[in-house]
Amino acid sequence: MNLLLSFIWVALTGSMYYSNFLFGFLLGFFILWIMNRNEVDQRYFYRVPKTIGFVFYFLYEMIMANIHVAYDVITPRHFSKPGIVRFPMEAKTDLEIHLLSTVISMTPGTLILDISEDRKSLFIHVMYLKSKDDFITQIQNGFEKRLLEVLR
Repeated sequence: MNLLLSFIWVALTGSMYYSNFLFGFLLGFFILWIMNRNEVDQRYFYRVPKTIGFVFYFLYEMIMANIHVAYDVITPRHFSKPGIVRFPMEAKTDLEIHLLSTVISMTPGTLILDISEDRKSLFIHVMYLKSKDDFITQIQNGFEKRLLEVLR
């Protein structure tokens, strides 16, 4: 419904710009929020801000990882310390596991090697591994926590 309101806004204004679509989306979100304030199911109004926050977090992490890898490639000394980490997941469903593994793999310097037989762990190849515990904590408090907030 929010996307439909955004497209209606763009059609009414006749301006096909991203900024106009974004304004229409925010306006539609506000209208839907006002109309559904007293409804029992308010999940949409919590998920949209969390989704936007997750997208910005992912973009930040991806840019920082790209800079880190590019710096390592450009400089004559190599800073890589590769390692394989067994990451215990809280993700349970196929969608959660797939999205988590995709997001981790899209970040430069990490690659998903395998999923355990019991589907409770990911095996991740990390290009810059300083500490396994720090890496696991970073993924748990970063990607996994934010992704599960969006999906659950």
